[in-house]
Amino acid sequence: MDSFSGNRRTPTHINDTMEIGLYTFADVARHPTSGVKISPEQRLRDLMEEIELADRVGLEVFGVGEHHRPDYAISAPAVVLAAAAVKTKNIRLTSAVTVLSSDDPVRVFQEFATVDLLSGGRAEIMAGRGSFIESFPLFGYDLDDYDDLFSEKLELLLALRESERVTWSGELRAPINDLGVYPRPSQERLPVWIAVGGTPQSVTRAGTLGLPLALAIIGGNPESFAPLIGLYRESGRRAGHDASKLKVSINSHAYVADTAEQAVSEFFPPYAEVMSRIGRERGWPPTTRGQFDAMISARGALLVGSPQQVIDKILREHEIFRHDRFLAQMALGAMPHAQIMHAIELLGTVVAPAVRAAVG
Repeated sequence: MDSFSGNRRTPTHINDTMEIGLYTFADVARHPTSGVKISPEQRLRDLMEEIELADRVGLEVFGVGEHHRPDYAISAPAVVLAAAAVKTKNIRLTSAVTVLSSDDPVRVFQEFATVDLLSGGRAEIMAGRGSFIESFPLFGYDLDDYDDLFSEKLELLLALRESERVTWSGELRAPINDLGVYPRPSQERLPVWIAVGGTPQSVTRAGTLGLPLALAIIGGNPESFAPLIGLYRESGRRAGHDASKLKVSINSHAYVADTAEQAVSEFFPPYAEVMSRIGRERGWPPTTRGQFDAMISARGALLVGSPQQVIDKILREHEIFRHDRFLAQMALGAMPHAQIMHAIELLGTVVAPAVRAAVG
């Protein structure tokens, strides 16, 4: 395994701070080595403990995904976040992502406004088109309208957060004529992030609208994504937006343990199972240990290792992107709850303070 702890570099110019957080899809797959399969009920109970711990150790953000598949326990992010809202005090609560193309913006706004009220102003929406397509036939949408649905519904969602009463019309959803939408959130404007996987069109749209960008980097060389961040910021500048408002989050697979060897031995089996399973659906070859070792090297996309290794890699990526937020997907596949709890504790008490000190 390539160790990069000796190559740590301190940023020469820095942001004021960086938020560190987590996101999960609440996997319920069978563990590839132990054979243990957790029930959706137990997974959601464990998830509440994980969010509570993340709040206690000072992490800033927790996100939950939306999937409509048997291998994930969350199809209704706002319900899960509402439960978390009353169990936490400080951590921001976001979807990761809301598949806006196959949802109704009015209902999304109402649900997250409710989470915002329950949490005292800590709700966010991370809107995206989704990496899976199950929700489109499930809710009666045509995949041929994939991008048009997102564009139109994002326009309506942004109109809803700007005004209590809304008049709006589009091509793919029924119009609204001077109707009020309630409840209103605690925050004056619900934060809406645009989540992208690397499509220049999506990056440009986020910048042009002046919305914060969440970029998923789960493969390849992170440096290859730098032009997309540049395109986002340039699109925002051309549209006349304040550069300080063009926030960037990097969302990646990550895992931290007491030692590098422990991190690899705990994370690789479930990671390989998940990526190979999804790969079979999409025509990818199985994930090998050689590929994994390349991905955890200094220039790879996985942040897996000891606390110092993960600190170094976050800081290295900060030199590339100057991003404002880093979200780690650590509960990937059938990771045992106890291991995830320990990893969250290390991320919050060791990794995050060191990153914040170096960045701001």
